[in-house]
Amino acid sequence: MLLAEAIDALNVREDGIYVDCTFGRGGHSRAILERLSARGRLIALDRDPQAVQAAALIRDPRFAMHHASFSRLAEVLHAEDLEQVDGVLLDLGVSSPQLEDAARGFSFRLDGPLDMRMDTSRGITAEQWLASASEEHIKEVIRTYGEERFAGSIARAIVAARSRGALHTTRELAQVVGQAVRTREPHQDPATRTFQAIRIFLNQELEELPLALSQALAVLAPGGRLAVISFHSLEDRIVKRFLRHYSQPAPVPKGLAVRESEREPAKLRLLGKPVRPGESEIAANPRSRSATLRAAEKAAGVAEKLSGASA
Repeated sequence: MLLAEAIDALNVREDGIYVDCTFGRGGHSRAILERLSARGRLIALDRDPQAVQAAALIRDPRFAMHHASFSRLAEVLHAEDLEQVDGVLLDLGVSSPQLEDAARGFSFRLDGPLDMRMDTSRGITAEQWLASASEEHIKEVIRTYGEERFAGSIARAIVAARSRGALHTTRELAQVVGQAVRTREPHQDPATRTFQAIRIFLNQELEELPLALSQALAVLAPGGRLAVISFHSLEDRIVKRFLRHYSQPAPVPKGLAVRESEREPAKLRLLGKPVRPGESEIAANPRSRSATLRAAEKAAGVAEKLSGASA
């Protein structure tokens, strides 16, 4: 989604070094490699073991793949003996292959096990969490990460259903939620927000995103580009605030007299307005409807030392 727009936002230099923090099935990575010369490099990350397997099909000496979440960006680059890169791309949320695989448990439209883990090699599944979490915690998660106004009713219904041993599959959860939600926006399934909330919570997506953004800023060379594609308001809000904060000079403590020339300059320069998919892309892929691309460039003269510590 927004493939051409994201690659253009990175302003790929043929001999540059770039990072695709969310490899998925490699669409963005392949597009970046097409613009690189023999001297260029591309480092890719993904927490999904299936994405790592897909990356094995790219047999290119300029390309390196790492099984890691994007919050470990600094650690990965340290392992690659890199201190600076010319561009970082993040394509957030769940990928189409993950949604279309019933065994992953991300989709309420397909019947499969309640898994929902991005990294199937670690962590607890949605089924395990729903079997043990308190009603109050379930309510909090659905309300916070799904912005669901019926979170209380849904949490009560989930607890009642699990007491009957009825929460093992995505279809069972979707049915429970559908019965608890009294009304819903047109064209939106009643389970949409609940599935989104549980997925985001289990994978700590909103906690990992600020870590990744901060590390991306640190590793970018002056003039390097950061491009982020988000799919819902919670993600986009984090990205928007981060870019806005670092595109302004450092604030001056109240009451302290400081010349404008003495203020710490802005670290980022925003690149145009947010980009959203056109009608043709939405028609070809309805899921792209909610995508938003934001991009920024590291200011000249701003350099930060990369830490090799894991986030």
